[in-house]
Amino acid sequence: MADIVDAATRSRMMSEIRGKNTRPELLLRKALHRAGFRFRLHDATLPGKPDIVLPKYRVVIFVHGCFWHRHEGCHWCSVPGSNADFWSKKFEKNVERDRRHVTQLKQAGWRVGTVWECALRSNSTSAVESISDWIRSGEPRFETGIVRSSDR
Repeated sequence: MADIVDAATRSRMMSEIRGKNTRPELLLRKALHRAGFRFRLHDATLPGKPDIVLPKYRVVIFVHGCFWHRHEGCHWCSVPGSNADFWSKKFEKNVERDRRHVTQLKQAGWRVGTVWECALRSNSTSAVESISDWIRSGEPRFETGIVRSSDR
């Protein structure tokens, strides 16, 4: 399927997509703050600059967009029809980079959580409760997201 906008417009639109302070990230930060957690943001000294860092609990949280970070089986994880080879390579690099950062953080003694955008879209209250429980639990890894069996 051909793009419905010209190349200049698409380029402008894509350049406006931000990696920090996204809507899902802001939603999670507000909820965690309300729950009594205090944290740092985008710590450049840690691999991958985690979105949320809770030093007291030795926890980092990445808030991933389902499209950009390839949430497998998710409705929001599609591949553009035009320039598919470019997108496939880009997505592969994103996923590999995410894996590498998680490994590095674990090796440094951090507990790593991944919160997928879809979990915050559908039932953010439930997602935040799960995240809060995990932070306090001491479990090494956490991931939340919605995957519908009909989408697989």
